[in-house]
Amino acid sequence: MNSLELVESFSEFKDVKNIDRPTLMKVLEDIFRSVIRKKYETDENFDVIVNTEKGDLEIWHRREIVPDGEVENPATQIALSEALLQEPDFQVGEETYEAVSIESFGRRAILTIRQTLVQKILELEKDEIFKKYNDRVGDIVTGEVYQVWKKEVLLLDDDGNELILPKGEMIPSDIYKKGDTLRAVVKSVEFRNNSPLVIMSRTSPLFLAKLLEQEVPEVFDGIIVIRKIVRAPGERAKVAVESYDDRIDPVGACVGMKGSRIHGIVRELRNENIDIINFTNNNSLLIQRALSPARINSIELYNDVMKAAVFLAPDQVSLAIGKGGLNIKLACQLTGYDIDVFRDTDEEEYDVDLDEFADEIEGWIIDELKSIGCDTAKSVLELSVDDLVRRADLEEETIREVIKILKEEFEED
Repeated sequence: MNSLELVESFSEFKDVKNIDRPTLMKVLEDIFRSVIRKKYETDENFDVIVNTEKGDLEIWHRREIVPDGEVENPATQIALSEALLQEPDFQVGEETYEAVSIESFGRRAILTIRQTLVQKILELEKDEIFKKYNDRVGDIVTGEVYQVWKKEVLLLDDDGNELILPKGEMIPSDIYKKGDTLRAVVKSVEFRNNSPLVIMSRTSPLFLAKLLEQEVPEVFDGIIVIRKIVRAPGERAKVAVESYDDRIDPVGACVGMKGSRIHGIVRELRNENIDIINFTNNNSLLIQRALSPARINSIELYNDVMKAAVFLAPDQVSLAIGKGGLNIKLACQLTGYDIDVFRDTDEEEYDVDLDEFADEIEGWIIDELKSIGCDTAKSVLELSVDDLVRRADLEEETIREVIKILKEEFEED
């Protein structure tokens, strides 16, 4: 083939990685057949041979030899006298094969072919990338950081395909620079500006689920099933697991000997604390396990409104609530119950729920005190001003005013 433009085109296309050879050959053949039809009105008697490895293409025109003067269709028939110019021993009824020069289509047609090829190949590559990653949604992929922007990180996979890790899908303590390698789960694939956009995530519960699947053979084999995962990325996660084999302890299997299995996952998630608990259909027991490491004295369930009242010893309240209310928040998400924590004391003494002071204390202040386990007046008064300032997101002046109001209640009593 003498056309420099098309030779260069094939040299580019033979390196395409995302498109299989049969598909590429079919596209090239279809494009050239369309050009043949424009010139000869039919492509039935033409053989298009594509060699994508060498970047070459051949077109052969096949015609039946007929007696002189009986040619009805020059595209499918050739006169004997003309055929004999090619081979002196040709006879009527045989077929001739003539090579068709690409230049015979004209320079304009050649340029059009090149442009069409480029467009078709780009479209095929986009479709293949979309199909490839759409089938891998939920799988972990390793990528190399190519560029770091303010709102997202651009990654390249092993084939050079672009992946996007948005800031919101990164663990807060994630810091990357060009050349770093990271793992993330494929969250979604979508078309944006007519190009496939592969969105990755390190904050999705799926990422933790897949890490467990990689580290714990029993999870991979389906012997241990992950019932639910809730996360505060980079801080804490709770995972409910269940075993189909009574001989296997699902929690112990996931944690591993001396934490050998879970430690690698914790490091990957930037020291995120991971609580593995046994799943159960007993909602009361599930709530108890979800509020670990706190020890619960008793629980009252209100299934009609999906609420639970949990009673704990005073020294267990802060454990149940957790730093910034994180432990109880994740427990609520894991169990599906709205959990309220109450101090359980042996002595029956007069106390007043903080909600009773709604006329004197603003609601957001009451909510802040309740978030640190102070649901009643005496639970607030038991703590010093310094403790309340340290644990609650309130000003000292506000806390002193609240204490004054609460003390007046007991003095009046």
